[in-house]
Amino acid sequence: MPKPRAKTGEKNLISANLIELRKSRRFSQRLLAYKLQLAGYDMDKNVITRIETNKRYVTDIELKALCEVLDVTYEELIDGKQS
Repeated sequence: MPKPRAKTGEKNLISANLIELRKSRRFSQRLLAYKLQLAGYDMDKNVITRIETNKRYVTDIELKALCEVLDVTYEELIDGKQS
């Protein structure tokens, strides 16, 4: 069974918002991956790159991890809206 994609054909909804949030905190992809690993999540720089370039699906655990490390809500990460 094929995996679902957004109406635009994207594999995830967070790529643009993730880039914006990461850059606003002055995190490189490598630094974000390091902070995720310190928090106990197994995500490396290549995972971040593939998510940001829309070449990878994002799991619910990864969404939680990114929200935790970036200190944002799910809505802000997914929709770019602050609650």
